[in-house]
Amino acid sequence: QRLARLPAQTSLTLEQLRAQYDRAPEAFPVSEAVQIKAVAAKKVRGEWLTPEGAADAVILYLHGGGYVIGSPRSHRHLAAAIALATGMRTFTLDYRLAPEHPHPAALDDALAAYRWLRTRKHVPAHRIMIAGDSAGGGLALALLVALRDAGEALPASAVLLSPWVDLSCTLPSCQPGAVPDPVIDPQVIRAMARAYMGRRSLRQPHASP
Repeated sequence: QRLARLPAQTSLTLEQLRAQYDRAPEAFPVSEAVQIKAVAAKKVRGEWLTPEGAADAVILYLHGGGYVIGSPRSHRHLAAAIALATGMRTFTLDYRLAPEHPHPAALDDALAAYRWLRTRKHVPAHRIMIAGDSAGGGLALALLVALRDAGEALPASAVLLSPWVDLSCTLPSCQPGAVPDPVIDPQVIRAMARAYMGRRSLRQPHASP
């Protein structure tokens, strides 16, 4: 119902879309049982969400937003809910967005965050879970492909929430006449895909895993 009251995505500028996303905490407050701590390391930015009595394991969370909008702030309520449900510390990555930073910037940032957790925070791969929604879900799967291709240790598991894994938008849900989605506008995501990929192929596996 709240989403239905928002203006159409096609009527907003990129700056307005980003601002609208980042107002999410006004509607979805975070439980006081979760501590929030910002991180601004040399190559890794984001925030820790730590529930009371957190287990010795970490979720690397990759937010959605079509690779062009979204932030740890916009998805804080979702990541915090996951942290509470699992009892795991969650790091929400503030990866670079397109069109200012096209592919592979988001993937490079996700790789840097995973390696930072392992080397700087001393979290073994088998104690890391990768999770993400929408574009973040696609990015999570692309991260797994990149880690596999590089011969690096894979995380314990991955959880993909409505992952956007086909930027070429050839699946039936993206075609004209498809059942309307309450959040996703096919016209908007096609534009987002092109903003992220520029002139690169929309079907390469590190973008459309």
